[in-house]
Amino acid sequence: MLSRRFAFLDHPGPLAFAHRGGSAEGAENSAEAFERSVRLGYSYLETDAHATSDGVLLAFHDHTLDRVTDRRGRISELPYSAVRRARIGGVHEIPLLEDLLGTWPEHRFNIDVKEAGAIAPLADAIRRTGAHDRVCLTSFSEERLMLARAAVGREVCSALGPRGVATLRAAASTSGYGRLLTRLSRAGVPCAQVPVGFRGLRVTTRSLIRTAHAIGMQVHVWTINDATRMEHLLDLGVDGIMTDNVTGLRDVLDRRGLWHPGHLAA
Repeated sequence: MLSRRFAFLDHPGPLAFAHRGGSAEGAENSAEAFERSVRLGYSYLETDAHATSDGVLLAFHDHTLDRVTDRRGRISELPYSAVRRARIGGVHEIPLLEDLLGTWPEHRFNIDVKEAGAIAPLADAIRRTGAHDRVCLTSFSEERLMLARAAVGREVCSALGPRGVATLRAAASTSGYGRLLTRLSRAGVPCAQVPVGFRGLRVTTRSLIRTAHAIGMQVHVWTINDATRMEHLLDLGVDGIMTDNVTGLRDVLDRRGLWHPGHLAA
């Protein structure tokens, strides 16, 4: 069993995460999208970390500006003086991640570290804002996760990386993984953030959730926008759902008596 609790997860569940600020109802990863989700009552905001060539940390998902802004180019190869002119959907500025942490000091941020160049600026931003207890670090790279945890310099909530998720899934479906599960619990990682499925394989199953819970680990599922699927996952016992459809998830949880709005809810 996990030996310590993390303040990031200390909230009535299931946890509701506004994915990229709730991108189905606003320009993704814009300050306006985050503001809307906060006003809806979300306490958990999901975003991404990229850094410009001169080390300015942005809340932005893609490696390039091309898909969602009116500019082009790879962020890590551009100075902030160029990136700051880009507008999401032609309208919204790309927010600095530190500004988001400072604007909503009572809110919790699930942060996907997208590139190694973002690690040092992210650690600095967390220290400057005193946000250690209200961030959770995630990544699709085991190495980036390890380096990010080390850079922060003190224990911080994080999710399993890809290898950890694969181990958890294997343990949930076959016998003989007790030793690996023990290693997972000793690693001190308190949550698994997983898709419903991956490359034709079911990931989020009742067995996986039960196995995670047996070692004190929460299971959060991304990215769920359909109300029927939300209901099904809640019936399975998931501990959190990430969604672009922030109004839809709020309504599902509210009908079940499981909506716990933050203090800034309108």
